[in-house]
Amino acid sequence: MLKDHEISRRSLLTSAGVLPLAAPLRPSAGGFVDIARRPDGVTAFLEGESVNLALAGGRWSGKGVAVVAEPRGTEIPIRIEAAEAPLLRIRLRWRARVPAWRVLNEQWERSYGDLEWRGLNAERVLPWYFMAFDGRATHGYGVATGASAFAFWQADAAGISLWLDVRNGGGAVRLGPRILEAALVRTRQGTPGESAFEATRRFCRQLCPKPRLAAGPVYGANNWYYTYGRDCSAEAILNDSETLRSLAPSGPNRPFMVIDDGWAIGRTTGPWERGNERFPDMAKLAADMKSRGVRPGIWTRPLFTTAAVSEGARLRGPDRGGSVAIDPTVPEMAELVRRDTRRMAEWGYELIKHDFSSFDLTGRWGFAMNAEITASGWHFADRSKTTAEVTLALYSLIREAAGQALVIGCNTFGHLGAGLFELQRIGDDTSGRDFDRTRRMGVNTLAFRAPQHDAFFGADADCAPITTEVPWDLSARWLDLVARSGTPLFVSADPRLLTAEVRSAVQRALAAAARPQPLAEPLDWMETTTPRRWRIQGATVEYDWFAPEGATPFPR
Repeated sequence: MLKDHEISRRSLLTSAGVLPLAAPLRPSAGGFVDIARRPDGVTAFLEGESVNLALAGGRWSGKGVAVVAEPRGTEIPIRIEAAEAPLLRIRLRWRARVPAWRVLNEQWERSYGDLEWRGLNAERVLPWYFMAFDGRATHGYGVATGASAFAFWQADAAGISLWLDVRNGGGAVRLGPRILEAALVRTRQGTPGESAFEATRRFCRQLCPKPRLAAGPVYGANNWYYTYGRDCSAEAILNDSETLRSLAPSGPNRPFMVIDDGWAIGRTTGPWERGNERFPDMAKLAADMKSRGVRPGIWTRPLFTTAAVSEGARLRGPDRGGSVAIDPTVPEMAELVRRDTRRMAEWGYELIKHDFSSFDLTGRWGFAMNAEITASGWHFADRSKTTAEVTLALYSLIREAAGQALVIGCNTFGHLGAGLFELQRIGDDTSGRDFDRTRRMGVNTLAFRAPQHDAFFGADADCAPITTEVPWDLSARWLDLVARSGTPLFVSADPRLLTAEVRSAVQRALAAAARPQPLAEPLDWMETTTPRRWRIQGATVEYDWFAPEGATPFPR
């Protein structure tokens, strides 16, 4: 028997087959598998053991754990009680004959060029929701945004499983007497004739009925991809603001100029109370940017600081690349994040981009999370909340403190930020050094997460870099697609490269992005991870995403 703190991925896999076989598998209705019913089995994973819960009176219970998963129309609210039990996870299983679907995955936070339609793969982890195409219609299975557990799905020929990670950090949550409203399951049966893309858009709206959206299209510039934090100063930002004003269209919807990493005391770290020697007066800088006809935006990493922090206020557990993150469940640290965020809004910044919280909270990037978002054996100072609840509380705090400023999450859990943030960076970084990375990250995330745009938040597929290290003809293609996609556009252009040709292209791009447009639709997204054929404003447009030498297996 494993010790309480030693439950591992291996123990989860070996216990995954202990659910007893039920009666014959339920047939599917055409290609749709209806799970709006009681599950056929519920398993609780505790520290050191797994328990198949018994159903009685509408409750699945055993070993101090109780789960209620009773259908309510087409929804299933999942409620969990575990007053004393050291609970880690819950698995719900619906047995059914699953047809030979093609399945589209989601990701925990940003995507990393890893979104794609694939055939059934029983081991494939499907965070938050998935789409299933049966050859005629596209169906959706997911949990509503704002869940109190990290949820992922699995689909195989014999059924569908939903896993709810309710851990506190990497250890058991201590719920006490309260009932955890863990998740709300929602499904959507597709109809023949609607495209898979439109079916996905409609399902995303179903998962997030009340998104928080900006009043109009968001567009502008960001200094990161031609500076990478070097040679960054208030003077340079004002020069960028002048350049952006000269390129942007006239009219009331003014562009944002976003100051990225490099302005704070520790350059890439807090304290966030003032700028460094190159940014002597952050409030004056915001005012000067506004006087130049742009809306000021600013980047921050709220959980990371080099200021003196007591041992009890630091996050423990997995290695975070040498960084020290603060624990937002410690009241003083939550208040610090509140003050820092409010200060930026009071300085006059109208967009606050907060970064790294998914990594700082868990010690893992999204591509490494898979079935376990963080390593086992650590916990937050307040052990009464699930990690999802801790995250929601942090995001709600940032949203409240930002006041009237727009909030954009980057390296944040979009499914938990939906309804709180106006904008979300939906993919890993594009690149001002290697276009193959922009193709792999940017094109992939725009194609497969565009359905979340204006359903969860404004979906930002990341900047269009224009730099000396990337051929202009390749940069121009990405710029054109994002500008006409109907999603936010941020240009990161080296001023030295703004020739007459480039200026004209950027002007057209910003003018397009400044006004509402139909959402671009990838047409070949079931055949490739970087679609080249797109429906844009009723016309089919093709992009060649490859340099003459093709793709590289070593992207920077």
